[in-house]
Amino acid sequence: MANKTKSNQKTSFIKRAGGWMWRKKWWILAIAAVGATFMLFMSGGKDKPGEYVSVNISRGDLRQVVTATGEIQPVNTVNVGSQVSGTIDKLYVDFNSTVKKGDVLLEIEPSVLQASVDEAKASLDSAISQRNFAKNEYNRNKTLYGEGFIARAEMEQSQTQYEQAEQSVKRAQSTYDRAVTNLGYATIVSPVNGTVISRKVDVGQTVAASFQTPDLFEIAEDLSKMQIETSVSEADIGVIKEGQPVTFTVDAYPTETFEGVVRQIRLSPTVTSNVVVYTVVIDVDNTDLRLKPGMTAFVTVIISEKNNVWKAANAAFLVRSFTGIVDDETANGATPKTHLVLLRDGDTVLVPYEKGLVTATETEIISDDIQQGDRIVVGRMGTTAAKETNMRMNPMQGPR
Repeated sequence: MANKTKSNQKTSFIKRAGGWMWRKKWWILAIAAVGATFMLFMSGGKDKPGEYVSVNISRGDLRQVVTATGEIQPVNTVNVGSQVSGTIDKLYVDFNSTVKKGDVLLEIEPSVLQASVDEAKASLDSAISQRNFAKNEYNRNKTLYGEGFIARAEMEQSQTQYEQAEQSVKRAQSTYDRAVTNLGYATIVSPVNGTVISRKVDVGQTVAASFQTPDLFEIAEDLSKMQIETSVSEADIGVIKEGQPVTFTVDAYPTETFEGVVRQIRLSPTVTSNVVVYTVVIDVDNTDLRLKPGMTAFVTVIISEKNNVWKAANAAFLVRSFTGIVDDETANGATPKTHLVLLRDGDTVLVPYEKGLVTATETEIISDDIQQGDRIVVGRMGTTAAKETNMRMNPMQGPR
Protein backbone atom coordinates (compact mmCIF):
# COMPACT_ATOMS: atom_id res chain seq x y z
CA MET A 1 0.00 0.00 0.00
CA ALA A 2 2.91 2.40 0.86
CA ASN A 3 4.70 1.65 -2.44
CA LYS A 4 1.57 2.44 -4.43
CA THR A 5 1.23 5.83 -2.68
CA LYS A 6 4.88 6.80 -3.48
CA SER A 7 4.36 5.88 -7.16
CA ASN A 8 1.26 8.07 -7.42
CA GLN A 9 3.13 11.02 -5.87
CA LYS A 10 6.03 10.71 -8.38
CA THR A 11 3.65 10.59 -11.34
CA SER A 12 1.76 13.66 -10.06
CA PHE A 13 5.08 15.65 -9.73
CA ILE A 14 6.13 14.83 -13.31
CA LYS A 15 2.77 15.94 -14.66
CA ARG A 16 2.93 19.24 -12.78
CA ALA A 17 6.53 19.94 -14.00
CA GLY A 18 5.59 19.11 -17.59
CA GLY A 19 2.62 21.41 -17.44
CA TRP A 20 4.72 24.29 -16.09
CA MET A 21 7.34 23.87 -18.84
CA TRP A 22 4.63 23.82 -21.49
CA ARG A 23 3.17 27.07 -20.21
CA LYS A 24 6.67 28.72 -20.12
CA LYS A 25 7.94 27.22 -23.39
CA TRP A 26 8.52 30.56 -25.16
CA TRP A 27 10.66 31.90 -22.34
CA ILE A 28 12.72 28.73 -22.30
CA LEU A 29 13.26 28.87 -26.07
CA ALA A 30 14.32 32.53 -25.88
CA ILE A 31 16.89 31.86 -23.14
CA ALA A 32 18.30 28.91 -25.10
CA ALA A 33 18.66 31.04 -28.23
CA VAL A 34 20.49 33.77 -26.33
CA GLY A 35 22.84 31.21 -24.83
CA ALA A 36 23.60 29.62 -28.19
CA THR A 37 24.30 33.02 -29.75
CA PHE A 38 26.69 33.91 -26.93
CA MET A 39 28.59 30.62 -27.26
CA LEU A 40 28.86 31.07 -31.02
CA PHE A 41 30.21 34.60 -30.56
CA MET A 42 32.81 33.50 -28.06
CA SER A 43 33.92 30.60 -30.25
CA GLY A 44 34.25 32.80 -33.32
CA GLY A 45 36.32 35.39 -31.41
CA LYS A 46 38.91 32.84 -30.34
CA ASP A 47 39.50 31.06 -33.65
CA LYS A 48 37.75 32.86 -36.44
CA PRO A 49 38.51 31.72 -39.98
CA GLY A 50 41.21 33.77 -41.60
CA GLU A 51 43.14 34.75 -38.44
CA TYR A 52 46.88 34.98 -39.14
CA VAL A 53 49.78 33.12 -37.54
CA SER A 54 52.70 35.52 -37.19
CA VAL A 55 56.24 35.78 -35.82
CA ASN A 56 57.57 38.80 -33.99
CA ILE A 57 60.21 41.15 -35.50
CA SER A 58 62.62 42.66 -33.01
CA ARG A 59 65.67 44.88 -33.04
CA GLY A 60 68.91 43.72 -31.48
CA ASP A 61 72.33 42.15 -31.96
CA LEU A 62 73.25 39.06 -33.99
CA ARG A 63 76.35 36.90 -33.75
CA GLN A 64 77.34 34.00 -36.00
CA VAL A 65 79.69 31.61 -34.22
CA VAL A 66 81.37 28.21 -34.48
CA THR A 67 81.75 26.23 -31.28
CA ALA A 68 84.34 23.57 -30.45
CA THR A 69 86.41 22.20 -27.60
CA GLY A 70 90.16 21.93 -27.21
CA GLU A 71 93.01 21.53 -24.77
CA ILE A 72 95.06 24.41 -23.39
CA GLN A 73 98.77 23.84 -23.97
CA PRO A 74 102.00 25.85 -23.74
CA VAL A 75 103.07 27.38 -27.05
CA ASN A 76 106.48 25.67 -26.91
CA THR A 77 107.23 22.57 -24.84
CA VAL A 78 110.69 20.94 -24.74
CA ASN A 79 111.25 17.32 -23.72
CA VAL A 80 114.64 16.92 -22.04
CA GLY A 81 116.25 13.49 -22.32
CA SER A 82 119.54 11.68 -21.77
CA GLN A 83 121.98 10.47 -24.41
CA VAL A 84 123.89 8.23 -21.97
CA SER A 85 122.91 5.43 -19.64
CA GLY A 86 123.50 5.30 -15.92
CA THR A 87 122.04 5.79 -12.47
CA ILE A 88 120.68 9.19 -11.46
CA ASP A 89 122.98 10.55 -8.75
CA LYS A 90 121.64 14.05 -8.05
CA LEU A 91 118.40 15.82 -8.86
CA TYR A 92 118.28 19.62 -8.72
CA VAL A 93 114.73 20.53 -9.88
CA ASP A 94 111.19 19.42 -9.22
CA PHE A 95 107.68 20.04 -10.61
CA ASN A 96 106.95 23.74 -11.23
CA SER A 97 110.62 24.72 -10.85
CA THR A 98 111.59 27.80 -12.84
CA VAL A 99 114.82 27.25 -14.77
CA LYS A 100 117.09 29.23 -17.07
CA LYS A 101 119.03 28.02 -20.07
CA GLY A 102 122.14 26.17 -18.87
CA ASP A 103 120.89 25.42 -15.36
CA VAL A 104 121.80 21.93 -14.14
CA LEU A 105 118.73 19.67 -13.87
CA LEU A 106 120.31 16.39 -12.75
CA GLU A 107 123.54 14.42 -12.75
CA ILE A 108 124.07 10.78 -13.74
CA GLU A 109 126.62 8.78 -11.69
CA PRO A 110 129.81 9.33 -13.77
CA SER A 111 132.17 6.53 -12.67
CA VAL A 112 131.56 4.29 -15.71
CA LEU A 113 131.79 7.22 -18.10
CA GLN A 114 134.95 8.47 -16.38
CA ALA A 115 136.51 5.03 -16.79
CA SER A 116 135.77 5.19 -20.50
CA VAL A 117 137.51 8.58 -20.66
CA ASP A 118 140.57 7.22 -18.85
CA GLU A 119 140.75 4.22 -21.14
CA ALA A 120 140.42 6.38 -24.23
CA LYS A 121 143.14 8.71 -22.94
CA ALA A 122 145.53 5.79 -22.41
CA SER A 123 144.88 4.53 -25.94
CA LEU A 124 145.49 8.02 -27.30
CA ASP A 125 148.78 8.34 -25.46
CA SER A 126 149.91 4.93 -26.76
CA ALA A 127 148.97 5.87 -30.32
CA ILE A 128 150.91 9.13 -30.01
CA SER A 129 154.01 7.24 -28.82
CA GLN A 130 153.82 4.79 -31.69
CA ARG A 131 153.29 7.66 -34.10
CA ASN A 132 156.38 9.46 -32.78
CA PHE A 133 158.52 6.33 -33.09
CA ALA A 134 157.28 5.69 -36.63
CA LYS A 135 157.96 9.30 -37.54
CA ASN A 136 161.55 9.15 -36.28
CA GLU A 137 162.13 5.85 -38.04
CA TYR A 138 160.84 7.30 -41.29
CA ASN A 139 163.05 10.38 -41.00
CA ARG A 140 166.20 8.21 -40.40
CA ASN A 141 165.41 5.92 -43.32
CA LYS A 142 164.75 8.89 -45.56
CA THR A 143 168.24 10.25 -44.72
CA LEU A 144 169.86 6.86 -45.23
CA TYR A 145 168.09 6.42 -48.54
CA GLY A 146 169.30 9.82 -49.65
CA GLU A 147 172.91 8.77 -48.92
CA GLY A 148 172.41 5.43 -50.66
CA PHE A 149 172.72 3.16 -47.63
CA ILE A 150 169.24 1.51 -47.83
CA ALA A 151 166.94 0.45 -50.58
CA ARG A 152 163.96 2.51 -51.67
CA ALA A 153 161.53 -0.21 -50.57
CA GLU A 154 162.75 -0.06 -46.98
CA MET A 155 162.31 3.71 -46.92
CA GLU A 156 158.79 3.46 -48.34
CA GLN A 157 157.86 0.81 -45.79
CA SER A 158 158.85 3.10 -42.91
CA GLN A 159 156.86 5.89 -44.53
CA THR A 160 153.77 3.70 -44.65
CA GLN A 161 154.17 2.72 -41.00
CA TYR A 162 154.42 6.37 -40.05
CA GLU A 163 151.27 7.30 -41.96
CA GLN A 164 149.35 4.40 -40.38
CA ALA A 165 150.48 5.50 -36.93
CA GLU A 166 149.24 9.02 -37.71
CA GLN A 167 145.78 7.63 -38.55
CA SER A 168 145.81 5.57 -35.36
CA VAL A 169 146.37 8.76 -33.39
CA LYS A 170 143.39 10.38 -35.09
CA ARG A 171 141.17 7.39 -34.28
CA ALA A 172 142.30 7.37 -30.67
CA GLN A 173 141.73 11.13 -30.44
CA SER A 174 138.19 10.69 -31.77
CA THR A 175 137.45 7.94 -29.27
CA TYR A 176 138.79 10.09 -26.45
CA ASP A 177 136.74 13.12 -27.54
CA ARG A 178 133.58 10.97 -27.68
CA ALA A 179 134.25 9.61 -24.18
CA VAL A 180 134.74 13.14 -22.84
CA THR A 181 131.55 14.27 -24.54
CA ASN A 182 129.59 11.38 -23.04
CA LEU A 183 130.96 12.27 -19.65
CA GLY A 184 129.64 15.78 -20.18
CA TYR A 185 126.21 14.32 -21.02
CA ALA A 186 126.09 12.93 -17.50
CA THR A 187 125.19 16.46 -16.42
CA ILE A 188 121.75 17.33 -17.82
CA VAL A 189 121.17 21.07 -18.29
CA SER A 190 118.11 23.03 -19.37
CA PRO A 191 118.10 23.95 -23.07
CA VAL A 192 115.64 26.85 -22.62
CA ASN A 193 114.23 29.27 -20.10
CA GLY A 194 110.96 27.99 -18.71
CA THR A 195 109.05 26.02 -16.10
CA VAL A 196 109.33 22.30 -15.36
CA ILE A 197 105.80 20.96 -15.83
CA SER A 198 106.73 17.28 -15.70
CA ARG A 199 109.47 15.28 -13.95
CA LYS A 200 109.60 11.60 -14.90
CA VAL A 201 112.58 10.28 -12.88
CA ASP A 202 113.83 10.09 -9.29
CA VAL A 203 117.22 9.76 -7.61
CA GLY A 204 118.55 6.21 -7.88
CA GLN A 205 116.58 5.38 -11.01
CA THR A 206 118.53 3.84 -13.89
CA VAL A 207 118.40 5.57 -17.24
CA ALA A 208 118.82 3.29 -20.26
CA ALA A 209 119.58 5.11 -23.51
CA SER A 210 120.49 2.09 -25.63
CA PHE A 211 117.74 2.29 -28.28
CA GLN A 212 116.05 5.67 -27.78
CA THR A 213 116.50 8.81 -25.72
CA PRO A 214 114.47 8.52 -22.50
CA ASP A 215 112.45 11.62 -21.50
CA LEU A 216 113.44 13.00 -18.11
CA PHE A 217 111.71 16.39 -17.96
CA GLU A 218 109.10 18.40 -19.83
CA ILE A 219 109.78 22.14 -19.80
CA ALA A 220 107.25 24.76 -20.91
CA GLU A 221 109.18 27.66 -22.36
CA ASP A 222 106.67 30.44 -21.46
CA LEU A 223 103.46 29.78 -19.51
CA SER A 224 102.33 33.39 -19.93
CA LYS A 225 101.52 32.57 -23.56
CA MET A 226 99.31 29.56 -24.12
CA GLN A 227 97.50 28.06 -27.08
CA ILE A 228 94.37 25.99 -27.66
CA GLU A 229 94.37 23.25 -30.28
CA THR A 230 90.74 22.65 -31.19
CA SER A 231 89.15 20.49 -33.89
CA VAL A 232 86.67 22.06 -36.33
CA SER A 233 84.58 19.94 -38.71
CA GLU A 234 84.84 20.35 -42.47
CA ALA A 235 81.31 21.84 -42.54
CA ASP A 236 82.48 24.85 -40.49
CA ILE A 237 86.15 25.19 -41.43
CA GLY A 238 85.30 27.33 -44.48
CA VAL A 239 84.21 30.27 -42.32
CA ILE A 240 87.23 30.13 -39.97
CA LYS A 241 89.89 32.75 -40.76
CA GLU A 242 93.18 33.70 -39.14
CA GLY A 243 92.83 36.68 -36.82
CA GLN A 244 89.19 36.03 -35.86
CA PRO A 245 88.36 36.78 -32.21
CA VAL A 246 87.62 33.87 -29.90
CA THR A 247 85.96 33.56 -26.52
CA PHE A 248 86.20 30.47 -24.32
CA THR A 249 85.44 29.16 -20.87
CA VAL A 250 87.02 26.52 -18.65
CA ASP A 251 85.49 24.47 -15.87
CA ALA A 252 87.93 25.93 -13.34
CA TYR A 253 86.37 29.41 -13.76
CA PRO A 254 82.75 28.75 -14.83
CA THR A 255 81.63 32.37 -14.41
CA GLU A 256 84.47 33.93 -16.43
CA THR A 257 85.00 34.26 -20.16
CA PHE A 258 88.50 34.41 -21.64
CA GLU A 259 89.58 35.78 -25.01
CA GLY A 260 91.92 34.60 -27.75
CA VAL A 261 92.72 34.94 -31.46
CA VAL A 262 92.85 32.34 -34.24
CA ARG A 263 96.54 32.02 -35.19
CA GLN A 264 96.70 29.02 -37.50
CA ILE A 265 94.48 26.66 -39.48
CA ARG A 266 96.44 23.47 -40.07
CA LEU A 267 95.91 21.87 -43.46
CA SER A 268 96.41 18.29 -42.28
CA PRO A 269 92.96 16.70 -41.75
CA THR A 270 92.07 13.92 -39.34
CA VAL A 271 89.01 11.68 -39.20
CA THR A 272 87.13 11.48 -35.90
CA SER A 273 83.98 9.31 -35.74
CA ASN A 274 83.75 9.39 -39.56
CA VAL A 275 83.90 13.21 -39.52
CA VAL A 276 86.77 15.07 -41.20
CA VAL A 277 88.15 17.71 -38.83
CA TYR A 278 90.93 20.28 -39.02
CA THR A 279 93.08 21.60 -36.19
CA VAL A 280 92.67 25.29 -35.42
CA VAL A 281 95.31 26.86 -33.17
CA ILE A 282 94.22 29.76 -30.94
CA ASP A 283 96.62 32.09 -29.13
CA VAL A 284 95.75 32.92 -25.52
CA ASP A 285 97.23 35.52 -23.17
CA ASN A 286 97.94 33.93 -19.77
CA THR A 287 99.83 36.73 -18.05
CA ASP A 288 98.10 36.02 -14.73
CA LEU A 289 99.01 32.29 -15.06
CA ARG A 290 95.49 31.19 -14.11
CA LEU A 291 95.16 28.87 -17.10
CA LYS A 292 96.94 25.57 -16.56
CA PRO A 293 98.26 23.15 -19.20
CA GLY A 294 95.75 20.41 -19.96
CA MET A 295 92.58 22.36 -19.13
CA THR A 296 89.63 21.75 -21.45
CA ALA A 297 88.46 24.94 -23.18
CA PHE A 298 84.95 25.38 -24.58
CA VAL A 299 85.67 27.62 -27.55
CA THR A 300 83.40 30.01 -29.45
CA VAL A 301 84.88 31.46 -32.65
CA ILE A 302 83.11 34.69 -33.60
CA ILE A 303 82.57 34.56 -37.38
CA SER A 304 80.46 37.70 -37.82
CA GLU A 305 78.64 40.13 -35.58
CA LYS A 306 76.07 42.89 -36.18
CA ASN A 307 74.47 45.27 -33.72
CA ASN A 308 71.04 46.94 -33.62
CA VAL A 309 69.50 45.25 -36.67
CA TRP A 310 66.01 43.98 -37.48
CA LYS A 311 65.80 40.26 -36.87
CA ALA A 312 63.31 37.41 -36.57
CA ALA A 313 63.34 33.73 -35.69
CA ASN A 314 64.36 31.42 -38.52
CA ALA A 315 60.87 29.89 -38.43
CA ALA A 316 59.55 33.13 -39.99
CA PHE A 317 61.35 32.34 -43.25
CA LEU A 318 60.06 28.81 -43.82
CA VAL A 319 57.13 29.95 -45.99
CA ARG A 320 57.46 28.52 -49.49
CA SER A 321 54.53 30.36 -51.11
CA PHE A 322 51.90 33.00 -50.29
CA THR A 323 49.01 30.64 -51.05
CA GLY A 324 46.37 31.10 -48.38
CA ILE A 325 48.10 34.21 -47.02
CA VAL A 326 47.55 36.80 -49.77
CA ASP A 327 45.69 36.52 -53.08
CA ASP A 328 47.42 36.54 -56.44
CA GLU A 329 46.38 40.08 -57.29
CA THR A 330 47.80 41.46 -54.04
CA ALA A 331 51.03 39.45 -54.42
CA ASN A 332 51.55 40.71 -57.99
CA GLY A 333 54.53 38.44 -58.61
CA ALA A 334 56.03 38.76 -55.13
CA THR A 335 57.58 35.59 -53.65
CA PRO A 336 58.79 34.66 -50.16
CA LYS A 337 62.36 34.97 -51.48
CA THR A 338 61.95 38.69 -52.16
CA HIS A 339 59.03 39.84 -49.97
CA LEU A 340 57.59 39.43 -46.50
CA VAL A 341 53.93 39.59 -45.56
CA LEU A 342 53.75 41.80 -42.49
CA LEU A 343 50.87 42.18 -40.07
CA ARG A 344 50.65 45.91 -39.34
CA ASP A 345 47.74 47.50 -37.42
CA GLY A 346 45.53 44.52 -38.21
CA ASP A 347 46.22 44.64 -41.98
CA THR A 348 48.67 42.68 -44.15
CA VAL A 349 51.42 44.53 -46.01
CA LEU A 350 53.86 43.18 -48.62
CA VAL A 351 57.39 44.46 -47.97
CA PRO A 352 60.56 43.74 -50.04
CA TYR A 353 63.55 42.49 -48.06
CA GLU A 354 66.90 40.73 -48.16
CA LYS A 355 68.45 38.28 -45.73
CA GLY A 356 71.55 39.41 -43.92
CA LEU A 357 73.45 37.58 -41.21
CA VAL A 358 72.04 34.13 -40.45
CA THR A 359 72.66 32.39 -37.12
CA ALA A 360 71.46 29.08 -35.76
CA THR A 361 68.25 30.64 -34.41
CA GLU A 362 67.72 34.08 -35.97
CA THR A 363 68.06 35.89 -39.31
CA GLU A 364 68.79 39.53 -40.05
CA ILE A 365 66.13 41.37 -42.12
CA ILE A 366 67.45 44.08 -44.46
CA SER A 367 64.57 46.38 -45.45
CA ASP A 368 63.68 50.06 -45.28
CA ASP A 369 59.96 49.34 -44.76
CA ILE A 370 60.10 47.62 -41.37
CA GLN A 371 58.32 49.41 -38.52
CA GLN A 372 58.28 48.82 -34.81
CA GLY A 373 55.54 46.34 -33.91
CA ASP A 374 55.42 44.59 -37.30
CA ARG A 375 54.99 40.83 -37.34
CA ILE A 376 55.79 38.38 -40.15
CA VAL A 377 52.77 36.41 -41.34
CA VAL A 378 53.57 32.74 -41.85
CA GLY A 379 50.05 31.29 -42.32
CA ARG A 380 46.42 31.28 -41.26
CA MET A 381 44.83 29.67 -38.26
CA GLY A 382 43.39 26.25 -38.98
CA THR A 383 45.40 25.59 -42.16
CA THR A 384 48.06 22.92 -42.66
CA ALA A 385 51.44 24.35 -43.48
CA ALA A 386 53.28 21.08 -44.14
CA LYS A 387 52.64 21.26 -47.89
CA GLU A 388 53.40 24.95 -48.19
CA THR A 389 56.62 25.29 -46.20
CA ASN A 390 60.12 24.05 -46.63
CA MET A 391 63.44 24.73 -45.01
CA ARG A 392 65.44 26.77 -47.55
CA MET A 393 68.44 27.76 -45.53
CA ASN A 394 71.43 26.41 -43.64
CA PRO A 395 71.81 28.21 -40.29
CA MET A 396 75.60 28.46 -40.71
CA GLN A 397 75.84 29.11 -44.47
CA GLY A 398 72.91 31.39 -45.12
CA PRO A 399 69.99 30.95 -47.53
CA ARG A 400 70.11 28.66 -50.52
